[in-house]
Amino acid sequence: MNTITAAITAVGAYVPDFVLSNKILETLVDTNDEWITTRTGIKERRILKGDRLGTSYMCIKAAEDLIKKSGINPADIDLVLVATTTPDMPVAATSVFVATQIGAVNAFAFDIQAACSGFLYGMSSASAYIQSGRYKKVLLIGADKMSSIIDYTDRATCIIFGDGAGAVLFEPNHEGLGFQDEYLRSDGIGREYLKIDAGGSILPASKETVENRQHYVFQDGKTVFKYAVTGMADVSEKIMQRNNLTKDNVDWLVAHQANKRIIDATASRMELDEEKVLVNIEKYGNTTSATLPLLLNDFEHKLKKGDNLIFAAFGGGFTWGSIYLKWAYNKQ
Repeated sequence: MNTITAAITAVGAYVPDFVLSNKILETLVDTNDEWITTRTGIKERRILKGDRLGTSYMCIKAAEDLIKKSGINPADIDLVLVATTTPDMPVAATSVFVATQIGAVNAFAFDIQAACSGFLYGMSSASAYIQSGRYKKVLLIGADKMSSIIDYTDRATCIIFGDGAGAVLFEPNHEGLGFQDEYLRSDGIGREYLKIDAGGSILPASKETVENRQHYVFQDGKTVFKYAVTGMADVSEKIMQRNNLTKDNVDWLVAHQANKRIIDATASRMELDEEKVLVNIEKYGNTTSATLPLLLNDFEHKLKKGDNLIFAAFGGGFTWGSIYLKWAYNKQ
């Protein structure tokens, strides 16, 4: 085939060592292991500890893991994309620093912010760059240090989120494998339901905003849950219909790990058996931009060349969507 498609050819990941278990959370807020597990499916999450260690630290570790496993030369990377909602700092893009630190000296770089859909949107961008024919190697990293914006006295949010990073390499493919189709959506109605009030241009940081604890994530859980269940299920069903896919020829659902009940609802709409649904939420919680690549890394050994993968995500804003991708390699 002469048509260029964009295929994932390597994966890498990093999660911090410190484990924040449900038992530990019981000592911080009024909750318990059974309540958390029943409602979210989460048993533990990883938290990045250490002075002045931000999202870039995890990005670099995940990228280095990918580079080591794939054997690629970082100087051959054309573009580094970092999907994150917790950048190291305002203005200076986290991706630019990451590219320099991993030796991607010939790459340009920029960040993508679409909350929990960031990596999904990044897949769309990376694939477009590859399919243009201009670029041969695009490194996409999804990473978030959610612990930096979580209020650990707020049981509505502190039980959900964790820290982590995952990376994938996109390269041209001439066998028809890789990126096949996308259906991406957004709706500003979600702006008030999942947000951080202060620190942006509307409400800059001040003594008052800090005292009022306005720099932490606020989530209207019931509303977000309702929209997420409907949104992820709708787009996943839509992408299947557009590509004449059925429950029999979809091999894997790679769904954003926000809540086990949302994942189950999406799989149910797709009529997929449980063994086709990739799940690791019990280990990491919701790592926002990192959930999808962490799934790919954890289950890489199960993915076979030619497998049909359906990706789905839903995030604040609201942002959501689904991508259909054919897996391009067998793990050696």
